[in-house]
Amino acid sequence: MADNETLIEGPLYASRKKVYPAAVHGRFRNIKWALLIFALGVYYFLPFVRWDRGPNLPNQAVLLDLPHRRFYFFFIELWPQEIYYFTGLLVIAAMALFLMNAVAGRVWCGYLCPQTIWTDLFYAVERWVEGDRRDRMRKDKGPTTFQHVREVGTKYFLWLMIAWWTGGAWVLYFADAPTLVKELATLQAPFTAYLWIGILTVTTFLFAGLAREQVCIYMCPWPRIQAALTDEWALNVTYRGDRGEPRTSAKKAAQLRAQGEAAGDCVDCNQCVAVCPTGVDIRDGSQLGCIQCGLCIDACDHIMTQIGRPTGLVAYDNGLNQERREAGKPEVYRFIRARTLLYAGIIGVVGLIMMYALATRQEIAFSVWHQRNPVFVMLSDGRIRNDYDVRLQNRKPDARSFVVSIEGLPGAVVQAIGQLDETNGKPVFAIGPDQTREVRVSVTVPASMAKDEPHTITFRLNDAATKETASVVEHFISK
Repeated sequence: MADNETLIEGPLYASRKKVYPAAVHGRFRNIKWALLIFALGVYYFLPFVRWDRGPNLPNQAVLLDLPHRRFYFFFIELWPQEIYYFTGLLVIAAMALFLMNAVAGRVWCGYLCPQTIWTDLFYAVERWVEGDRRDRMRKDKGPTTFQHVREVGTKYFLWLMIAWWTGGAWVLYFADAPTLVKELATLQAPFTAYLWIGILTVTTFLFAGLAREQVCIYMCPWPRIQAALTDEWALNVTYRGDRGEPRTSAKKAAQLRAQGEAAGDCVDCNQCVAVCPTGVDIRDGSQLGCIQCGLCIDACDHIMTQIGRPTGLVAYDNGLNQERREAGKPEVYRFIRARTLLYAGIIGVVGLIMMYALATRQEIAFSVWHQRNPVFVMLSDGRIRNDYDVRLQNRKPDARSFVVSIEGLPGAVVQAIGQLDETNGKPVFAIGPDQTREVRVSVTVPASMAKDEPHTITFRLNDAATKETASVVEHFISK
């Protein structure tokens, strides 16, 4: 072995130590409870909210109707061709995540991430059944008793019920919720529904009940990504070491201060570690396992209040203020800066574009493609014909009739292959509800209108009943 080589003994990876988060009360815990109740309430009960869209349309407020290729969100109805709306939503979601990170670090992870919300719920069930931190630790380390087995069995059963309803709620977004619930209860639902309920039940139980903090630390990529996006102005849960060190007991700290010696406010009670859902000691600095949930702030503030010291020893702070406090300078917080303005600006622009597109969208879609083989045809009498493939789309739940005409080419005759219905010499196409139809349309002009440059023409689609119109610009080629 070379002199500069070092022999590594023992395992390369530390074995998992089970985390026993203690219950905590305070401002941030209350915020988390409120967000948890709101998020789970929306997720579990939104499929049962009704929204009247009229006859021949589903009345479920939020529905991803795969058989009919529609997505309904209250008054909004989206077709597969309108994928750009989903692209816009993804852009807004990404920028919102970046904005949250720029303002307050991993605030998404601590308060809004589904893994955090369901894990919080599972922890609450565990405390309710087995007791708080010390009770659970004592029972796990002690001998197996009937009571402990019963409590663990009850906990797992409740976890399984939550996980089962989580999977059940998910499939309700893909079919009429009351109908599907009845079919599920009578074992008449499609096999796909039972399959996905089973998959989501298992994954929810494993991730929220057993894997817990391991998902945040090892499986989720966001902690690694956000570290590259943050800066020194972002607020993060921070132990203010300039005030807390050196650590000592409350009694010893009082004696040291009476003697004129330095003593920090931290009494080394470890409550910040005891309440952490990932088992992180925030006093060790910024760490991958810290999800910025703020529970350690509540725990520390409670201890500081008990010993008569100011709260805020652990608080949301940025990376510059500790240095400024040590130098005797005032704290500085800067929420409005280049990156936050950029993220907010992108969200605003994309949001406005989507709102404009929704406000001006039509319930008919119309596209035209010029045939390239051949580009044009000269008929035996000298007339010139161009052929076009036309796609008509009726986005209403009722059958409609459309008239196709052209503008910009006087004297042109518009005909549709195999189409007998006409209105004033213009072909009429009947399209059923929520259907698309492709037709071949020919435009013929006299030979006298031939010219070297293509004619610019406008195809116009008119709804015979509602007078709704749509237009597409194309070219007529004669030479």
